Amino acid sequence: MLPYLSTVQPVRRIRYIIFLKDVLILALTTFGGPQVHLAMFYERLVQKRRYLTEDELLELNALGQVLPGPTSTQTITAIGFKIGGPNLAYITLLVWILPAVCIMTAAGMGIYYLEQHHLSLQFARFIQPMAVGFMVVAGYRIGQKVIKNQVSLALALIAVVVAYLFRSPFMTPIVIAVGGLTTALTYEKQKRMEKKPLRVQWSNFFLWLGVFVGAATLGAYTQSLPVRLFENFYRNGSFVFGGGQVLTPMLYNEFVAFKHYLSREEFLSGLGLVQAVPGPVFAFASYIGVLSMRDSGMHGQLWGSLVSTAGIFLPGTFLIFFVYRFWEQLKRYRVVRASLEGINAASTGLTAAAALALFEPMATHWSSVVVVVSTIAVLLYTKIPPYVLILVGLLTGVIL
Repeated sequence: MLPYLSTVQPVRRIRYIIFLKDVLILALTTFGGPQVHLAMFYERLVQKRRYLTEDELLELNALGQVLPGPTSTQTITAIGFKIGGPNLAYITLLVWILPAVCIMTAAGMGIYYLEQHHLSLQFARFIQPMAVGFMVVAGYRIGQKVIKNQVSLALALIAVVVAYLFRSPFMTPIVIAVGGLTTALTYEKQKRMEKKPLRVQWSNFFLWLGVFVGAATLGAYTQSLPVRLFENFYRNGSFVFGGGQVLTPMLYNEFVAFKHYLSREEFLSGLGLVQAVPGPVFAFASYIGVLSMRDSGMHGQLWGSLVSTAGIFLPGTFLIFFVYRFWEQLKRYRVVRASLEGINAASTGLTAAAALALFEPMATHWSSVVVVVSTIAVLLYTKIPPYVLILVGLLTGVIL
């Protein structure tokens, strides 16, 4: 028995190392958001390595879509949990987000350096309207999938109007909650499935809730900017359903329209740049964290990136660990499946409202309008990937 155990442990370690190497390769090569990420996960983790089956991958991805947080990040974290438990899952999370976080941290520090030395940012002038084009297409594609009837259409339109008129970060979770509750009332339309008693392990839920309350209390008491940044991102990460496209309007309302930590131009430049970065779109938080603490020097900027990154990624991680253990039972409840329809519809409306708010100042500049329309057309009618568009936009800006 002992020789067998001594043989199994090194084999497992080698398998875990190979898995983490695969995760790093994906982190460096996956562009284009959750849909593209899923395809690449399938190719490398299912077809090539056979860590799990296609059905298991789709199920874990569905779980990520049910929960607030970054879908592709939660999916690959759950795969790590499935293969090696919570310790491997945490390492998987770090390996997956590290390249994108480092790049966006450097981008934030670079933008600040250029501003401090009064150097022109005109090379990025095409990136800002392109970012609006990306948002419009993202909202359109989400809407095609989730708006299936008059109720979901009405919820999306109401979300657009409310989010556009009341640009407060506190309005976002309210809109999402109202959307979910509205369609939850129509649960009887869902197919009935045989239910089993839920066996819930509450530790990770209480960990999520404890950090949520603790960060809010500590931030209000100390008024420390790093603590408040962590709390702001933790709150946003706890309420964002639908991935990076929905996160963007939440961050714009919070840090540009409401708190003015970033200018609109800085926000759009970062939003465009993150489209050209592999890995999770949620790494945009690192960029915002740097510029939010621009007055604290390089050390403060790095600290801002760290707390913002931790704040945006931890809620989804805690919740995936919590729900993963009883997901098989939970998905059988009709009210859970029904609420997703309203959540997704409201999220579509939030994305459209953010695109409108960002486009509004550009409407009087014909060159920006042309770039927005051209970006939308290229994304809809060609197969050119977003990062190629961004690189072309940057190169054109440098030349002109």
